[in-house]
Amino acid sequence: MVSPSLTVQEDKSMPWFAMSLATVLGMVFAQQPVINAAVARTLGSPVHASFYSVFITLCGMAVLLPFAAGTLRPAVLATLPWWSVLGGLIGVAIVAGGAYLAPVLGAALFFVLLVAGQLFGAAMADHLGAFGLPVRSLSFTRAAGLALVLLGALLVHRG
Repeated sequence: MVSPSLTVQEDKSMPWFAMSLATVLGMVFAQQPVINAAVARTLGSPVHASFYSVFITLCGMAVLLPFAAGTLRPAVLATLPWWSVLGGLIGVAIVAGGAYLAPVLGAALFFVLLVAGQLFGAAMADHLGAFGLPVRSLSFTRAAGLALVLLGALLVHRG
């Protein structure tokens, strides 16, 4: 099994830095479909805007690659399971979908629904133990929390 090149020490007593960083990343991430929608207006297509965004992402990763620990070897890539490509394809769907849907739904509703979908997908992955996760059964409390997220999406839509 290949270990990730970047490891993060988890500090159970003071996770404030990690939580703050996740919050800032969420705030920045919220701008991506809005920016891509503006680029789509200029380029005339959400697909073209998505290609541009993913190309810039690829260029950014190419800049970071020399700083990663270890060497990215084609032989190791060949050992990845078939479903490993899904991460990249999901990224394309999110970028293209965001460029199209953010102007249609508005940024707030788009993200509330995106987060709701993420939470439902994560709860399902936990419940099934998907992709090697430990199984965490869907309890009544978790299901109630997910229902509240859906209620929140409806309130944002009506607001």
